[in-house]
Amino acid sequence: MHADLSRLTFRPERRYSAVVAQQGRVQLDADINEQTAIQLHQARTFAADLIGRYGGPSGAAGFKIDYVGGRHDIDTLFIHGGRYYVDGILVDATRPAPGVPVPDDDAEDSAEQDAAAPPAYWTYWDQPDGFRDPEKPGDRLPSPAQSPFVVYLKVWERAVSAAEDPALREVALGAAMPDTAARVKVVWQVLPLSLAALEIEETEPSKAVVRAAFDNWAKKQATSNARLAARSERPDHADEDPCLVKPDARYRGQENQLYRVEVHAGGAAKDATFKWSRENGSVVFPVDELDGTWVQLASLGHDDKLDLDVGDHVEFVDTAYASCLEPLPLLRVEELDLPGRRVRLSAEPDQSVGRLPHLNPFLRRWDHHEGPRRKGRTTALKAGAVPVAEGEWLPLEDGVEVYFAKGATYRTGDHWIIPARTATGSVEWPTDPARRPLLRGPFGIVRSFAPLALVKGEGGTVDLRLAFNPLASSIPAADEATLAAEEQARREEQLAEDPSGGRSQTTADAEAAAEGDE
Repeated sequence: MHADLSRLTFRPERRYSAVVAQQGRVQLDADINEQTAIQLHQARTFAADLIGRYGGPSGAAGFKIDYVGGRHDIDTLFIHGGRYYVDGILVDATRPAPGVPVPDDDAEDSAEQDAAAPPAYWTYWDQPDGFRDPEKPGDRLPSPAQSPFVVYLKVWERAVSAAEDPALREVALGAAMPDTAARVKVVWQVLPLSLAALEIEETEPSKAVVRAAFDNWAKKQATSNARLAARSERPDHADEDPCLVKPDARYRGQENQLYRVEVHAGGAAKDATFKWSRENGSVVFPVDELDGTWVQLASLGHDDKLDLDVGDHVEFVDTAYASCLEPLPLLRVEELDLPGRRVRLSAEPDQSVGRLPHLNPFLRRWDHHEGPRRKGRTTALKAGAVPVAEGEWLPLEDGVEVYFAKGATYRTGDHWIIPARTATGSVEWPTDPARRPLLRGPFGIVRSFAPLALVKGEGGTVDLRLAFNPLASSIPAADEATLAAEEQARREEQLAEDPSGGRSQTTADAEAAAEGDE
Protein backbone atom coordinates (compact mmCIF):
# COMPACT_ATOMS: atom_id res chain seq x y z
CA MET A 1 0.00 0.00 0.00
CA HIS A 2 1.13 3.57 -0.71
CA ALA A 3 1.37 4.89 2.84
CA ASP A 4 3.99 6.54 5.04
CA LEU A 5 5.12 3.42 6.89
CA SER A 6 8.31 2.47 8.73
CA ARG A 7 8.12 -1.15 7.50
CA LEU A 8 5.73 -4.10 7.14
CA THR A 9 6.45 -6.97 9.55
CA PHE A 10 3.54 -9.42 9.11
CA ARG A 11 4.78 -12.84 7.94
CA PRO A 12 2.13 -15.61 8.10
CA GLU A 13 4.81 -18.31 8.09
CA ARG A 14 5.95 -17.15 11.56
CA ARG A 15 2.54 -18.16 13.00
CA TYR A 16 2.25 -15.21 15.38
CA SER A 17 -1.27 -14.95 16.82
CA ALA A 18 -1.07 -11.51 18.47
CA VAL A 19 1.12 -8.47 19.06
CA VAL A 20 1.74 -7.88 22.78
CA ALA A 21 2.50 -4.30 23.82
CA GLN A 22 5.05 -3.79 26.60
CA GLN A 23 5.08 -1.00 29.13
CA GLY A 24 7.46 1.89 28.75
CA ARG A 25 8.28 1.04 25.13
CA VAL A 26 8.20 3.13 21.99
CA GLN A 27 5.04 2.56 19.94
CA LEU A 28 5.62 1.86 16.25
CA ASP A 29 3.21 1.86 13.34
CA ALA A 30 4.62 -1.51 12.26
CA ASP A 31 3.42 -3.22 15.46
CA ILE A 32 -0.11 -1.83 15.19
CA ASN A 33 -0.31 -2.69 11.51
CA GLU A 34 0.94 -6.21 12.15
CA GLN A 35 -1.84 -6.78 14.71
CA THR A 36 -4.38 -5.66 12.11
CA ALA A 37 -2.82 -7.97 9.52
CA ILE A 38 -2.87 -10.93 11.94
CA GLN A 39 -6.56 -10.43 12.67
CA LEU A 40 -7.46 -10.04 8.99
CA HIS A 41 -5.46 -13.15 8.11
CA GLN A 42 -7.19 -15.20 10.80
CA ALA A 43 -10.69 -13.97 9.96
CA ARG A 44 -10.34 -14.44 6.22
CA THR A 45 -8.68 -17.82 6.52
CA PHE A 46 -11.48 -18.97 8.83
CA ALA A 47 -14.14 -17.69 6.43
CA ALA A 48 -12.47 -19.30 3.41
CA ASP A 49 -12.13 -22.63 5.25
CA LEU A 50 -15.84 -22.64 6.06
CA ILE A 51 -17.24 -21.15 2.86
CA GLY A 52 -14.73 -22.25 0.24
CA ARG A 53 -13.10 -20.07 -2.38
CA TYR A 54 -16.31 -18.10 -2.96
CA GLY A 55 -19.93 -18.08 -1.88
CA GLY A 56 -22.72 -15.95 -0.47
CA PRO A 57 -25.27 -16.35 2.32
CA SER A 58 -28.45 -18.05 1.16
CA GLY A 59 -31.19 -15.47 0.75
CA ALA A 60 -28.76 -12.53 0.92
CA ALA A 61 -26.10 -13.46 -1.66
CA GLY A 62 -25.00 -10.49 -3.73
CA PHE A 63 -23.88 -10.01 -7.32
CA LYS A 64 -26.85 -11.61 -9.08
CA ILE A 65 -26.33 -10.67 -12.72
CA ASP A 66 -28.97 -9.71 -15.28
CA TYR A 67 -27.96 -9.00 -18.87
CA VAL A 68 -29.78 -6.13 -20.58
CA GLY A 69 -29.30 -5.82 -24.33
CA GLY A 70 -28.93 -2.42 -25.92
CA ARG A 71 -32.16 -2.13 -27.87
CA HIS A 72 -32.14 1.63 -27.40
CA ASP A 73 -28.80 2.06 -25.67
CA ILE A 74 -25.51 0.25 -25.10
CA ASP A 75 -25.52 -3.26 -23.56
CA THR A 76 -25.21 -3.40 -19.78
CA LEU A 77 -25.49 -5.63 -16.74
CA PHE A 78 -27.60 -5.20 -13.64
CA ILE A 79 -25.55 -6.05 -10.51
CA HIS A 80 -27.91 -6.76 -7.62
CA GLY A 81 -27.02 -6.04 -4.02
CA GLY A 82 -26.04 -8.40 -1.25
CA ARG A 83 -22.93 -9.96 0.26
CA TYR A 84 -20.43 -12.36 -1.24
CA TYR A 85 -17.16 -13.83 0.05
CA VAL A 86 -14.15 -14.34 -2.21
CA ASP A 87 -11.10 -16.03 -0.62
CA GLY A 88 -12.57 -15.04 2.74
CA ILE A 89 -12.86 -11.34 1.81
CA LEU A 90 -16.30 -9.84 2.41
CA VAL A 91 -17.53 -8.01 -0.70
CA ASP A 92 -20.72 -5.97 -0.47
CA ALA A 93 -22.67 -5.02 -3.61
CA THR A 94 -25.40 -3.15 -1.74
CA ARG A 95 -25.96 0.24 -3.32
CA PRO A 96 -26.17 2.96 -0.66
CA ALA A 97 -29.48 4.76 -0.50
CA PRO A 98 -29.19 8.37 -1.66
CA GLY A 99 -29.39 11.08 0.94
CA VAL A 100 -32.68 12.89 1.32
CA PRO A 101 -32.32 16.69 1.09
CA VAL A 102 -34.54 19.19 2.83
CA PRO A 103 -37.57 19.50 0.52
CA ASP A 104 -38.01 22.65 -1.49
CA ASP A 105 -41.09 24.78 -1.15
CA ASP A 106 -41.98 23.93 -4.73
CA ALA A 107 -43.77 20.55 -4.65
CA GLU A 108 -43.03 19.88 -8.31
CA ASP A 109 -39.28 20.26 -7.73
CA SER A 110 -39.51 17.80 -4.81
CA ALA A 111 -41.28 15.28 -7.03
CA GLU A 112 -38.54 15.64 -9.66
CA GLN A 113 -35.87 15.05 -6.99
CA ASP A 114 -37.63 11.87 -5.85
CA ALA A 115 -37.90 10.65 -9.43
CA ALA A 116 -34.15 11.14 -9.96
CA ALA A 117 -33.20 8.67 -7.22
CA PRO A 118 -30.89 5.93 -8.57
CA PRO A 119 -32.04 2.29 -8.71
CA ALA A 120 -31.28 -0.19 -5.97
CA TYR A 121 -28.75 -2.06 -8.14
CA TRP A 122 -25.50 -1.15 -9.82
CA THR A 123 -24.99 -1.41 -13.57
CA TYR A 124 -21.93 -2.51 -15.48
CA TRP A 125 -21.24 1.13 -16.40
CA ASP A 126 -21.70 2.78 -12.99
CA GLN A 127 -20.26 0.12 -10.66
CA PRO A 128 -18.27 2.00 -7.98
CA ASP A 129 -14.78 0.66 -8.76
CA GLY A 130 -15.18 -0.37 -12.42
CA PHE A 131 -14.88 2.99 -14.21
CA ARG A 132 -15.91 1.51 -17.55
CA ASP A 133 -16.02 3.94 -20.49
CA PRO A 134 -18.62 3.35 -23.26
CA GLU A 135 -16.37 5.26 -25.66
CA LYS A 136 -13.63 2.64 -25.29
CA PRO A 137 -14.36 -0.46 -27.41
CA GLY A 138 -12.31 -2.62 -25.04
CA ASP A 139 -14.64 -1.78 -22.14
CA ARG A 140 -17.83 -2.79 -23.92
CA LEU A 141 -19.55 -6.10 -23.25
CA PRO A 142 -19.17 -8.89 -25.83
CA SER A 143 -22.21 -9.79 -27.89
CA PRO A 144 -23.83 -12.97 -26.51
CA ALA A 145 -25.48 -13.47 -29.89
CA GLN A 146 -22.04 -14.23 -31.34
CA SER A 147 -20.75 -16.26 -28.38
CA PRO A 148 -21.72 -16.68 -24.71
CA PHE A 149 -19.41 -15.03 -22.20
CA VAL A 150 -18.71 -15.32 -18.48
CA VAL A 151 -19.21 -12.47 -16.04
CA TYR A 152 -16.79 -12.64 -13.11
CA LEU A 153 -15.85 -10.74 -9.97
CA LYS A 154 -12.34 -9.38 -9.43
CA VAL A 155 -11.42 -8.40 -5.86
CA TRP A 156 -8.29 -6.72 -4.51
CA GLU A 157 -7.27 -4.05 -2.00
CA ARG A 158 -5.52 -0.72 -2.24
CA ALA A 159 -4.56 2.07 0.13
CA VAL A 160 -6.49 5.35 0.27
CA SER A 161 -4.98 8.47 1.81
CA ALA A 162 -6.41 11.89 2.60
CA ALA A 163 -5.22 13.11 -0.80
CA GLU A 164 -7.79 10.84 -2.43
CA ASP A 165 -10.46 11.03 0.28
CA PRO A 166 -10.33 14.47 1.97
CA ALA A 167 -12.87 13.29 4.58
CA LEU A 168 -10.05 11.30 6.23
CA ARG A 169 -8.27 14.49 7.25
CA GLU A 170 -9.07 15.93 10.68
CA VAL A 171 -9.47 19.62 9.91
CA ALA A 172 -9.17 20.49 13.61
CA LEU A 173 -5.44 19.71 13.36
CA GLY A 174 -4.99 22.56 10.87
CA ALA A 175 -3.80 22.64 7.29
CA ALA A 176 -0.13 22.75 8.32
CA MET A 177 -0.31 19.34 10.00
CA PRO A 178 0.13 16.13 8.00
CA ASP A 179 -2.69 13.68 7.60
CA THR A 180 -3.05 10.86 10.12
CA ALA A 181 -3.92 7.25 9.26
CA ALA A 182 -4.62 5.92 5.77
CA ARG A 183 -7.27 3.32 4.91
CA VAL A 184 -7.30 0.04 2.98
CA LYS A 185 -10.22 -0.36 0.59
CA VAL A 186 -11.70 -3.54 -0.89
CA VAL A 187 -11.99 -2.94 -4.63
CA TRP A 188 -14.50 -5.05 -6.58
CA GLN A 189 -15.03 -5.04 -10.33
CA VAL A 190 -17.53 -7.00 -12.41
CA LEU A 191 -15.93 -7.84 -15.76
CA PRO A 192 -16.62 -10.00 -18.85
CA LEU A 193 -14.51 -12.96 -19.99
CA SER A 194 -14.84 -14.93 -23.23
CA LEU A 195 -15.17 -18.71 -23.30
CA ALA A 196 -12.07 -18.76 -25.53
CA ALA A 197 -10.03 -17.21 -22.71
CA LEU A 198 -11.19 -20.09 -20.52
CA GLU A 199 -10.25 -22.57 -23.24
CA ILE A 200 -13.85 -23.81 -23.47
CA GLU A 201 -14.80 -24.99 -26.96
CA GLU A 202 -18.36 -26.08 -26.16
CA THR A 203 -21.16 -23.72 -27.14
CA GLU A 204 -23.43 -24.96 -24.33
CA PRO A 205 -21.06 -25.75 -21.44
CA SER A 206 -22.48 -26.94 -18.13
CA LYS A 207 -22.03 -25.03 -14.85
CA ALA A 208 -19.46 -27.57 -13.68
CA VAL A 209 -17.39 -27.17 -16.85
CA VAL A 210 -17.42 -23.38 -16.64
CA ARG A 211 -16.52 -23.32 -12.94
CA ALA A 212 -13.66 -25.77 -13.40
CA ALA A 213 -12.25 -23.83 -16.37
CA PHE A 214 -12.66 -20.54 -14.52
CA ASP A 215 -10.82 -21.86 -11.44
CA ASN A 216 -7.88 -22.90 -13.64
CA TRP A 217 -7.85 -19.47 -15.30
CA ALA A 218 -8.12 -17.64 -11.95
CA LYS A 219 -5.23 -19.61 -10.47
CA LYS A 220 -2.97 -18.38 -13.29
CA GLN A 221 -4.15 -14.78 -12.89
CA ALA A 222 -3.72 -14.73 -9.12
CA THR A 223 -0.19 -16.13 -9.12
CA SER A 224 2.77 -14.01 -10.20
CA ASN A 225 6.04 -15.65 -11.25
CA ALA A 226 7.99 -12.40 -10.83
CA ARG A 227 10.79 -12.64 -8.24
CA LEU A 228 13.02 -9.93 -6.82
CA ALA A 229 15.93 -9.76 -4.39
CA ALA A 230 17.46 -6.72 -2.69
CA ARG A 231 20.78 -5.96 -1.07
CA SER A 232 23.00 -3.07 -0.02
CA GLU A 233 26.49 -2.77 -1.48
CA ARG A 234 29.01 -0.08 -0.66
CA PRO A 235 29.13 1.96 -3.90
CA ASP A 236 32.37 2.83 -5.64
CA HIS A 237 31.93 6.53 -4.90
CA ALA A 238 31.54 5.95 -1.13
CA ASP A 239 35.07 7.22 -0.43
CA GLU A 240 34.14 10.53 -2.04
CA ASP A 241 31.12 11.04 0.23
CA PRO A 242 31.45 13.33 3.26
CA CYS A 243 31.65 11.46 6.55
CA LEU A 244 27.92 11.66 7.33
CA VAL A 245 27.55 7.90 7.66
CA LYS A 246 29.82 5.13 8.91
CA PRO A 247 32.72 4.59 6.50
CA ASP A 248 31.99 0.87 6.18
CA ALA A 249 28.21 1.25 5.76
CA ARG A 250 26.82 -0.44 2.68
CA TYR A 251 23.62 1.59 2.79
CA ARG A 252 24.87 5.18 2.45
CA GLY A 253 21.61 7.03 3.12
CA GLN A 254 21.48 9.51 5.99
CA GLU A 255 17.95 8.51 7.08
CA ASN A 256 15.92 5.35 7.53
CA GLN A 257 13.84 4.69 4.43
CA LEU A 258 11.23 2.27 3.15
CA TYR A 259 11.98 1.68 -0.52
CA ARG A 260 9.16 0.59 -2.78
CA VAL A 261 9.88 -1.04 -6.14
CA GLU A 262 6.65 -1.23 -8.16
CA VAL A 263 5.91 -2.58 -11.62
CA HIS A 264 4.59 0.24 -13.80
CA ALA A 265 3.96 -1.35 -17.21
CA GLY A 266 3.48 -5.10 -17.13
CA GLY A 267 4.26 -7.85 -19.61
CA ALA A 268 7.43 -9.68 -20.53
CA ALA A 269 10.77 -8.28 -19.36
CA LYS A 270 11.43 -6.61 -22.71
CA ASP A 271 8.26 -4.54 -22.33
CA ALA A 272 8.00 -4.17 -18.53
CA THR A 273 9.07 -1.11 -16.57
CA PHE A 274 9.26 -0.25 -12.89
CA LYS A 275 9.41 2.81 -10.66
CA TRP A 276 10.76 3.24 -7.17
CA SER A 277 10.31 5.50 -4.18
CA ARG A 278 12.31 5.91 -1.00
CA GLU A 279 9.09 6.88 0.84
CA ASN A 280 6.97 3.86 -0.18
CA GLY A 281 5.23 6.01 -2.79
CA SER A 282 3.50 8.03 -0.07
CA VAL A 283 4.59 11.52 -1.19
CA VAL A 284 1.47 12.94 -2.86
CA PHE A 285 0.13 16.40 -3.70
CA PRO A 286 -3.63 17.02 -4.09
CA VAL A 287 -4.49 18.87 -7.31
CA ASP A 288 -6.89 21.82 -7.38
CA GLU A 289 -6.79 22.58 -11.08
CA LEU A 290 -5.22 21.39 -14.34
CA ASP A 291 -4.48 23.84 -17.15
CA GLY A 292 -2.59 22.18 -19.99
CA THR A 293 0.81 21.25 -18.61
CA TRP A 294 0.40 23.47 -15.53
CA VAL A 295 -0.95 21.87 -12.35
CA GLN A 296 -2.32 23.90 -9.45
CA LEU A 297 -1.60 22.08 -6.18
CA ALA A 298 -3.69 22.33 -3.02
CA SER A 299 -0.52 22.26 -0.90
CA LEU A 300 3.21 21.71 -1.12
CA GLY A 301 5.39 19.31 0.86
CA HIS A 302 6.01 19.90 4.55
CA ASP A 303 9.80 20.05 4.07
CA ASP A 304 12.46 19.67 1.38
CA LYS A 305 12.44 15.91 1.77
CA LEU A 306 8.72 15.66 1.03
CA ASP A 307 8.50 18.35 -1.64
CA LEU A 308 8.84 18.49 -5.41
CA ASP A 309 11.92 19.56 -7.34
CA VAL A 310 12.69 20.12 -10.99
CA GLY A 311 13.61 16.77 -12.54
CA ASP A 312 11.34 14.68 -10.32
CA HIS A 313 9.05 12.18 -12.03
CA VAL A 314 5.41 12.18 -11.02
CA GLU A 315 2.32 10.15 -11.72
CA PHE A 316 -0.94 12.01 -12.31
CA VAL A 317 -3.46 9.92 -10.38
CA ASP A 318 -7.16 9.95 -9.53
CA THR A 319 -9.57 7.38 -8.08
CA ALA A 320 -10.39 5.86 -11.47
CA TYR A 321 -6.75 5.58 -12.51
CA ALA A 322 -5.79 3.96 -9.19
CA SER A 323 -8.59 1.40 -9.51
CA CYS A 324 -8.07 0.42 -13.14
CA LEU A 325 -4.32 -0.34 -12.95
CA GLU A 326 -3.76 0.91 -16.51
CA PRO A 327 -0.34 2.60 -16.60
CA LEU A 328 0.16 5.92 -18.32
CA PRO A 329 3.49 7.69 -18.99
CA LEU A 330 5.12 9.24 -15.95
CA LEU A 331 5.72 12.97 -16.32
CA ARG A 332 8.77 15.08 -15.43
CA VAL A 333 8.61 18.25 -13.34
CA GLU A 334 9.99 21.02 -15.59
CA GLU A 335 9.24 24.18 -13.63
CA LEU A 336 8.05 25.20 -10.17
CA ASP A 337 6.06 28.27 -9.15
CA LEU A 338 6.27 27.93 -5.37
CA PRO A 339 4.36 31.12 -4.41
CA GLY A 340 1.51 30.09 -6.68
CA ARG A 341 1.75 26.37 -5.77
CA ARG A 342 1.98 25.54 -9.46
CA VAL A 343 3.98 22.88 -11.28
CA ARG A 344 4.70 22.65 -15.02
CA LEU A 345 4.95 19.09 -16.30
CA SER A 346 6.81 17.76 -19.34
CA ALA A 347 3.54 16.96 -21.11
CA GLU A 348 -0.18 17.37 -20.62
CA PRO A 349 -1.65 14.46 -18.61
CA ASP A 350 -3.81 11.94 -20.42
CA GLN A 351 -7.37 13.10 -21.08
CA SER A 352 -8.77 10.15 -19.12
CA VAL A 353 -7.22 11.26 -15.81
CA GLY A 354 -7.79 14.18 -13.48
CA ARG A 355 -10.57 15.96 -15.34
CA LEU A 356 -13.32 15.18 -12.82
CA PRO A 357 -12.91 16.92 -9.44
CA HIS A 358 -15.02 14.33 -7.56
CA LEU A 359 -12.34 11.73 -8.41
CA ASN A 360 -9.83 13.78 -6.34
CA PRO A 361 -6.78 13.99 -8.65
CA PHE A 362 -3.28 14.21 -7.16
CA LEU A 363 0.38 13.88 -8.09
CA ARG A 364 2.42 10.98 -6.74
CA ARG A 365 6.19 11.51 -6.64
CA TRP A 366 8.65 8.76 -7.61
CA ASP A 367 12.37 9.04 -6.94
CA HIS A 368 14.09 7.45 -9.94
CA HIS A 369 15.95 9.70 -12.38
CA GLU A 370 17.40 9.48 -15.84
CA GLY A 371 21.05 9.95 -16.63
CA PRO A 372 24.37 9.31 -14.87
CA ARG A 373 23.29 10.45 -11.42
CA ARG A 374 24.17 8.89 -8.11
CA LYS A 375 20.54 8.76 -7.10
CA GLY A 376 19.28 6.58 -9.92
CA ARG A 377 19.74 4.45 -12.97
CA THR A 378 22.08 5.48 -15.76
CA THR A 379 19.97 3.94 -18.54
CA ALA A 380 17.32 5.82 -20.49
CA LEU A 381 13.80 5.77 -19.14
CA LYS A 382 10.84 4.36 -21.05
CA ALA A 383 7.68 6.49 -20.76
CA GLY A 384 9.17 7.96 -17.60
CA ALA A 385 9.77 4.60 -15.89
CA VAL A 386 12.85 2.36 -15.54
CA PRO A 387 13.11 -0.59 -17.98
CA VAL A 388 13.25 -4.00 -16.29
CA ALA A 389 16.60 -5.75 -16.76
CA GLU A 390 16.65 -9.35 -15.54
CA GLY A 391 19.60 -11.31 -14.20
CA GLU A 392 21.70 -8.36 -13.00
CA TRP A 393 21.90 -6.10 -9.98
CA LEU A 394 20.31 -2.70 -10.66
CA PRO A 395 21.35 0.25 -8.47
CA LEU A 396 18.67 2.47 -6.99
CA GLU A 397 20.58 4.89 -4.76
CA ASP A 398 22.91 5.04 -1.75
CA GLY A 399 24.06 1.44 -2.21
CA VAL A 400 20.56 -0.10 -2.48
CA GLU A 401 20.34 -2.60 -5.36
CA VAL A 402 17.61 -4.90 -6.70
CA TYR A 403 17.72 -8.04 -8.83
CA PHE A 404 14.91 -9.35 -11.07
CA ALA A 405 14.93 -13.11 -11.71
CA LYS A 406 14.94 -14.24 -15.33
CA GLY A 407 11.93 -15.46 -17.29
CA ALA A 408 9.16 -13.62 -15.45
CA THR A 409 5.95 -11.98 -16.56
CA TYR A 410 5.17 -8.74 -14.75
CA ARG A 411 1.83 -7.25 -13.66
CA THR A 412 1.11 -3.56 -13.16
CA GLY A 413 0.90 -2.71 -9.46
CA ASP A 414 2.94 -5.63 -8.15
CA HIS A 415 5.51 -4.31 -5.70
CA TRP A 416 8.24 -5.12 -3.18
CA ILE A 417 9.08 -3.29 0.07
CA ILE A 418 12.72 -2.82 1.18
CA PRO A 419 13.50 -1.24 4.58
CA ALA A 420 16.89 0.51 4.76
CA ARG A 421 18.38 1.31 8.17
CA THR A 422 21.21 3.66 9.12
CA ALA A 423 21.89 1.79 12.39
CA THR A 424 23.09 -1.27 10.48
CA GLY A 425 24.14 0.48 7.29
CA SER A 426 22.17 -2.13 5.37
CA VAL A 427 18.75 -3.14 4.07
CA GLU A 428 16.47 -5.67 5.74
CA TRP A 429 16.06 -8.59 3.35
CA PRO A 430 16.01 -12.37 3.97
CA THR A 431 19.19 -14.28 3.15
CA ASP A 432 20.35 -17.90 3.13
CA PRO A 433 23.05 -19.22 5.54
CA ALA A 434 25.70 -17.98 3.11
CA ARG A 435 24.17 -14.47 3.35
CA ARG A 436 22.97 -14.53 -0.23
CA PRO A 437 19.76 -12.51 -0.77
CA LEU A 438 16.69 -14.66 -1.39
CA LEU A 439 14.34 -14.13 -4.31
CA ARG A 440 10.82 -13.25 -3.20
CA GLY A 441 7.47 -12.86 -4.92
CA PRO A 442 5.61 -9.55 -4.80
CA PHE A 443 4.25 -8.28 -1.48
CA GLY A 444 1.08 -7.41 -3.42
CA ILE A 445 -1.25 -6.90 -5.21
CA VAL A 446 -3.21 -9.99 -4.11
CA ARG A 447 -5.99 -10.60 -6.62
CA SER A 448 -9.02 -12.85 -6.08
CA PHE A 449 -11.64 -13.98 -8.61
CA ALA A 450 -15.09 -15.60 -8.60
CA PRO A 451 -17.44 -16.55 -11.48
CA LEU A 452 -20.88 -14.93 -11.35
CA ALA A 453 -22.85 -15.80 -14.49
CA LEU A 454 -22.74 -17.28 -17.97
CA VAL A 455 -24.48 -14.83 -20.29
CA LYS A 456 -26.20 -16.36 -23.31
CA GLY A 457 -28.40 -13.37 -24.09
CA GLU A 458 -31.40 -11.58 -22.61
CA GLY A 459 -33.29 -14.01 -20.43
CA GLY A 460 -30.55 -16.59 -20.86
CA THR A 461 -28.24 -15.82 -17.94
CA VAL A 462 -27.02 -18.89 -16.03
CA ASP A 463 -26.22 -18.16 -12.37
CA LEU A 464 -22.75 -19.47 -11.39
CA ARG A 465 -22.74 -18.23 -7.81
CA LEU A 466 -22.58 -20.54 -4.81
CA ALA A 467 -24.60 -20.14 -1.61
CA PHE A 468 -24.29 -21.44 1.94
CA ASN A 469 -26.89 -21.82 4.68
CA PRO A 470 -26.56 -20.55 8.27
CA LEU A 471 -25.01 -23.02 10.70
CA ALA A 472 -27.58 -22.29 13.43
CA SER A 473 -30.81 -24.32 13.52
CA SER A 474 -33.68 -24.95 15.93
CA ILE A 475 -33.11 -27.36 18.81
CA PRO A 476 -35.10 -30.60 18.14
CA ALA A 477 -37.68 -31.70 20.73
CA ALA A 478 -36.62 -34.73 22.79
CA ASP A 479 -38.81 -37.86 23.04
CA GLU A 480 -40.50 -38.95 26.31
CA ALA A 481 -37.87 -41.56 27.18
CA THR A 482 -35.06 -39.03 26.84
CA LEU A 483 -36.91 -36.48 28.97
CA ALA A 484 -37.56 -39.10 31.71
CA ALA A 485 -33.91 -40.17 31.72
CA GLU A 486 -32.77 -36.55 32.03
CA GLU A 487 -35.17 -35.97 34.93
CA GLN A 488 -33.97 -39.11 36.74
CA ALA A 489 -30.35 -38.09 36.28
CA ARG A 490 -31.16 -34.66 37.69
CA ARG A 491 -32.79 -36.17 40.80
CA GLU A 492 -29.91 -38.55 41.42
CA GLU A 493 -27.47 -35.65 41.17
CA GLN A 494 -29.47 -33.66 43.71
CA LEU A 495 -29.63 -36.61 46.14
CA ALA A 496 -25.89 -37.13 45.88
CA GLU A 497 -25.34 -33.51 46.87
CA ASP A 498 -28.09 -33.45 49.58
CA PRO A 499 -29.24 -36.87 50.89
CA SER A 500 -32.00 -35.20 52.95
CA GLY A 501 -33.61 -33.97 49.77
CA GLY A 502 -33.93 -30.49 51.18
CA ARG A 503 -35.81 -31.64 54.35
CA SER A 504 -34.81 -30.68 57.86
CA GLN A 505 -32.72 -33.13 59.90
CA THR A 506 -35.57 -33.67 62.47
CA THR A 507 -38.01 -34.62 59.75
CA ALA A 508 -35.50 -36.93 58.10
CA ASP A 509 -34.76 -38.68 61.46
CA ALA A 510 -38.46 -39.13 62.20
CA GLU A 511 -39.12 -40.63 58.80
CA ALA A 512 -36.15 -42.98 59.21
CA ALA A 513 -37.41 -44.14 62.70
CA ALA A 514 -40.88 -44.76 61.31
CA GLU A 515 -39.47 -46.86 58.52
CA GLY A 516 -37.45 -48.86 61.13
CA ASP A 517 -40.59 -49.58 63.29
CA GLU A 518 -42.36 -50.94 60.26
